[in-house]
Amino acid sequence: MPKSPTIAFVSLGCSKNLVDSERMLGLLAQDGFTVGAAVDGSDLVVVNTCGFIDAARQESMGVIEEMLERKRTGSVKGVIVAGCLAERGREELLEQFPEVDQVVGVFGREEIARLAERVLGGLNEQRTLFRPAPIQAQDDRARLRMTPRHFAYLKVSEGCDRFCTFCAIPFMRGKHVSKPLEMVVDEARELVADGVRELVLVAQDMTYYGLDLYGRPRLAELLEALHEVDGLDWIRILYCYPQYFTDELYDVLGQGRKIIPYLDMPLQHINDRLLKLMNRRHTRSESEAIIERLRATIPGLVLRTTFIVGFPGETEAEFDELLGFVETTKFERLGVFCYSFEPDTPAALLRGHVDDAVKQDRQARIMAAQQPIAFGFNERLVGRELDVIIDGRSPEDRGSWLGRTYADAPDVDGAVRLRGANLASGEIVRCEIVESMGYDLVGRPVETPGVVKRARPKPRRKPRSGLVVLDEP
Repeated sequence: MPKSPTIAFVSLGCSKNLVDSERMLGLLAQDGFTVGAAVDGSDLVVVNTCGFIDAARQESMGVIEEMLERKRTGSVKGVIVAGCLAERGREELLEQFPEVDQVVGVFGREEIARLAERVLGGLNEQRTLFRPAPIQAQDDRARLRMTPRHFAYLKVSEGCDRFCTFCAIPFMRGKHVSKPLEMVVDEARELVADGVRELVLVAQDMTYYGLDLYGRPRLAELLEALHEVDGLDWIRILYCYPQYFTDELYDVLGQGRKIIPYLDMPLQHINDRLLKLMNRRHTRSESEAIIERLRATIPGLVLRTTFIVGFPGETEAEFDELLGFVETTKFERLGVFCYSFEPDTPAALLRGHVDDAVKQDRQARIMAAQQPIAFGFNERLVGRELDVIIDGRSPEDRGSWLGRTYADAPDVDGAVRLRGANLASGEIVRCEIVESMGYDLVGRPVETPGVVKRARPKPRRKPRSGLVVLDEP
């Protein structure tokens, strides 16, 4: 019996890109490829790239070059480049990396197995594949997940209609296209049937969900429907644009239940002049009103946001306004980025580009102001009992475990370190928080009958849904 060709996969960038990677892995597995192999010795390696900002592009190009070097030494036979950098660079990417075997854009992902077969068959007369952005949402079911078994990202829409002047995402990902509500719920059921306990909802613009399909925002109704998915424990919501917060959405968020009190709402700035230059379509007063109502509506809310410093024309006074806003609003979680010059965006044409050293200084000053706020929040958790979802063993100490409270999203926030007998990845364990360690916490499992929630039995290896799940390490 001939050996199945092996494919290694490198996924870069955001969680939306990760969903695309998982979908491609599922398609390759269904086509008979052996996936999840180590890079060295694989027949093919697929690099799903990020092209969002310059730092991400540099990382992607570094990985491409690394994979090509392995091709030169014979460690791999072929290299396919996919994703946002491929979509943005197109044929220019082949000019820069002529040894790449195939370049496939964001919306060519459904043809990844055919392209892999072409590469292995030596068919190289056509080395690029780009498809137009679909007018209907792509189906992300039947994925092979790269996340741990107990949590998954669920993409509810694709693309974006915002056209913020600093952002190239609409040019790479197309216009906003919502998945039908029923499709999202079916995907949630499929994921939960295969062991997922925490669903992390992602989109380019979460609160816009449904407007293109139904003529009105329907995130509230989607959340209500996800509440009815049996076996689901946590629903976490990311990428909420500060618009379309309807009365219905406030009501659903305030009810709690499976929706944990954590919300990610990127604001980018707070000065009205800069918000207008960014084409953000909201003002400082509107943002403050949303924050005030969210905190009044959702008990124990942890609010995450991100800001951009050094946007073209940002004055010291406008930066000081942002810094003061951070100090007084006290976001529990916050990230800040230096403005990245993107030559194909409207912001690139603006006057008054800020020196890199100034941008970096402003970034450091925001983070210095935020650190005691974040540390203080964690210190106030000491002595409380909280549910902790266990992600796995600590790589530094195999005798301890790493988990997260409701206040920490995967990959972007802190962790809870804990020890205990009979623990396992995917459990949701009641813990007493006994120590704060900066951005991280230390927890002690509370071994009280009826309090510790044990993980469900492991799912079938080959579920009828067609979803394939990688085993945990």
